[in-house]
Amino acid sequence: MKIIIAGAGAVGTHLAKLLSNENQNITVIDESPKKTDALSQAGNYDLITFNYPPTSIMGLKEAGVAQTDLFIAVTPDETENITCCMLAHNLGAKKTVARVDNSEYMQRQHQDFFKQIGINSLIYPEQLAAMEITEGLKRSWVRQYWEVHNGALVMLGIKLRNTAKILNTPLYELCPPDSPYHVVTIKRGNETLIPNGNTKLELGDIAYFMTTKKYIPYIRELVGKEDYADVKNVLIMGGGRTCVHVVQMKPDYMTMKVIEQSIDRCNRLNDLVDTEDIRVIQGDGRDTSLLIEEGIYDTQAFCALTSETETNILACLAAKRMGVRKTVALCENMDYVDMAEKLDIGTIINKKTIAASHIYQMMLDADVNNVKCLNIANADVAEFVAAEGSPITEHPIRNIKLPESVVLGGLVRGNVGMPISGNTQVQAGDSVVVFYRSNVLKKLDHYFSKPPKGIFSKIFNS
Repeated sequence: MKIIIAGAGAVGTHLAKLLSNENQNITVIDESPKKTDALSQAGNYDLITFNYPPTSIMGLKEAGVAQTDLFIAVTPDETENITCCMLAHNLGAKKTVARVDNSEYMQRQHQDFFKQIGINSLIYPEQLAAMEITEGLKRSWVRQYWEVHNGALVMLGIKLRNTAKILNTPLYELCPPDSPYHVVTIKRGNETLIPNGNTKLELGDIAYFMTTKKYIPYIRELVGKEDYADVKNVLIMGGGRTCVHVVQMKPDYMTMKVIEQSIDRCNRLNDLVDTEDIRVIQGDGRDTSLLIEEGIYDTQAFCALTSETETNILACLAAKRMGVRKTVALCENMDYVDMAEKLDIGTIINKKTIAASHIYQMMLDADVNNVKCLNIANADVAEFVAAEGSPITEHPIRNIKLPESVVLGGLVRGNVGMPISGNTQVQAGDSVVVFYRSNVLKKLDHYFSKPPKGIFSKIFNS
């Protein structure tokens, strides 16, 4: 697949590295030689760079836009992204996706309009990040939460403390075929494990469980998190766009206080979120005396959402020391994600990986409803819909030679979620949740798509 990425900033660079690992034909356009040189020198990535403004017709033509399967515009300028997607579409690009900063554009009634002008999909990372944060606040004991097929299945990422009842026991004992949950991925130190039946959970692991909503309380008991208080009071440091969406999405039972240094931003926030259960305070969220004055000791969650990764990590550490159990840090710098996890920060949000999850879907031939990057584990999870005649439907799971780095977490059939065992026979139309190590997503596509004639032997014997 030929992919052009317009913009070699943080998001564009991350996407270029990620997609080049999928053996795609990647071209990056940015008018800054400094940015493209940094990308070229960052590692052994198979990609081409061009130094043109993304809205340059000559530059787009030289980059081969007429033969492009996917054009991705992720510059910091929303208008530039929309313009270059329109140009790319009219110059021959098959699909286009634009990063935007305006939530109004994401409303369903406007989607047809954008398709008419040549933009197939819009990505708004701040809104996507806010959705993750809000879901995390609803469950103080969970590091990461993800719903599949409108909640028929759920994934829970949980840090295992010494109160967990499931430590040091093989998974074949914990999760027999009739178990209502499966442990599908484990983050242990710097290592990500795709477990087998002999794997044991250890103290300090972040274990990813797949189950149904009915059994969430059961999982909570197994991991020993019953004493975690539900989040009702939240302190937020940083009043940027992500914060705005968090407070707009919050459940009715939560109250929030936003601490923001800029007086102009405070005034803007007050105009946007004029409700009694949200207060905006002008000040420095790193000021412990201010935090105490604003009730940090009676707060169940602290979110650090400034643009400075280091500031967010340090603020969350301070909040932890002051007794806050649930902390959320916005980590824009990927180099700090592992460090934040080692410091036991809590929920870590990275907008680049969130945007990448959504753009991944446009690369696939199979019907993929949802893709999610596990921020602190070198693994991803996707929801595939099995096509009629696809290899995954031809045999029971135990007879299908999936890659070693892949595990099936569960499936949804007729809106009913259920676990998967070796005896499970996937049917056409089933939504199957797949956990996998990075860089095999395109390979998985073949299992769920209807293959060309004669390809079955290649898949099952590879």
